[in-house]
Amino acid sequence: MANDIIIDIEHISKSFDGVQVLKDINLKIREGEFVTLLGPSGCGKTTMLRMLAGFAKPDEGQILMEGKDITDVPPYRRPLNTVFQKYALFPHLDVYDNIAFGLKLQKVPSDEIDRRVRKALKMVTMTDYEERDVDSLSGGQQQRVAIARAIVNQPKVLLLDEPLAALDLKMRKDMQMELKEMHRELGITFIYVTHDQEEALTLSDTIVVMNEGVIQQIGTPEDIYNEPANSFVADFIGESNILNGIIPSDNHVQFIYHDFECVDKGFAPDEHVDVVVRPEDIYIFSNNLDKAQFTGTVQSCIFKGVHNEMIVLTKEGYEIMVQDYNAFAPGTEVGMLIRPDDIHVMHKECLCNSFEAEYVSDHKLRFLDAEWEVAGNDEAIASLSHGDKVKIEVNFADVDLMDQQEDGNISGHISFILYKGNHYFLTVKTDGGEKIYVQTDDVWDKSDLVGVSIKPESIRILKTEQK
Repeated sequence: MANDIIIDIEHISKSFDGVQVLKDINLKIREGEFVTLLGPSGCGKTTMLRMLAGFAKPDEGQILMEGKDITDVPPYRRPLNTVFQKYALFPHLDVYDNIAFGLKLQKVPSDEIDRRVRKALKMVTMTDYEERDVDSLSGGQQQRVAIARAIVNQPKVLLLDEPLAALDLKMRKDMQMELKEMHRELGITFIYVTHDQEEALTLSDTIVVMNEGVIQQIGTPEDIYNEPANSFVADFIGESNILNGIIPSDNHVQFIYHDFECVDKGFAPDEHVDVVVRPEDIYIFSNNLDKAQFTGTVQSCIFKGVHNEMIVLTKEGYEIMVQDYNAFAPGTEVGMLIRPDDIHVMHKECLCNSFEAEYVSDHKLRFLDAEWEVAGNDEAIASLSHGDKVKIEVNFADVDLMDQQEDGNISGHISFILYKGNHYFLTVKTDGGEKIYVQTDDVWDKSDLVGVSIKPESIRILKTEQK
């Protein structure tokens, strides 16, 4: 219901030094909800948290809290508190006085301060540490003190910026359970920032997946994991097999050269789609291979503690990840089955690169801040004159990447890599901030600097807008 919305973020955008880090963000957060902002480094999640706290102002849009505009309200007047990744404790104060610091500034009566500090200490299981020097505490204990200092002020919203990042794995998992219990006991709204997918799935009522300043999907942990909105979410949340597919008809999909039943419908006939199959949802066996939907040979098998993770090379040349309690040794011939409700079909975000271009001169177009030669389609080219606007397309596989930036028409860096079973799908971000999508068999690393080249005959002119 609308009246349970405690925070309403409306059309927020933010840039730093000309680089846009948040792009038209809209988000509603319910009272008492545990919301996690999840995404890779640089996606904008911490910037959004800082704007909620009042430490940064948006370039556009507004932030409402309980229906009131707090966009220009200073941090100290907002009914919320922040727990930082670096706990920012006062080294000259003991544990008790660190927690009581904010209450003393507010001139809360001393008996009320004592009651609230001791209640906060009990909640974070630090009741015997009141007089301890904070520098003598472990990282997990300092983190507890930082949380106690925030909750003692009884905020309506608690903001947490990767508060567990500095802890070891076991301590982090223990603190996740403690945070979840604190949220239940306090009953206030938690807004949590992390890049750890498992942490987000464990803690959250709602996950907001972000990438490059844009919200990719909002949903429950179950929705995000089982029904990802696009290939980025599917790849970022857990392990996935993400493959190209075609929809011949409702409840049917073709991928890895096989036909499968699925539960998805409403796609256009013969529509090209992305297919997601989680590794744990593939049934693998080595007997009765004639009952398999498809077969392959195990390439590797790694014990992961609760399951074995195997890479299987199918007869058609696709590498499929499978997770199973049983281990199958490399070289074993296996059969595999996938149930219809374990296949998730998604619309493709695009089928090829599409650009707006300007005709410059004889067989030359300008787009992506560079001039490119174009061949073929002579009738379309002959009708063009200098300055005419055209729409062009380039297939993913027709974009060539070079190690040396100067060997390409333009340069950029690889910002996203997705393995699709028998090839890689890459996103290259140009120096001008544009995106180019590439299909390749070559292995690249994220952030690699590359040159980009497109053969003249690979550029298709689709639409002309003459002056």
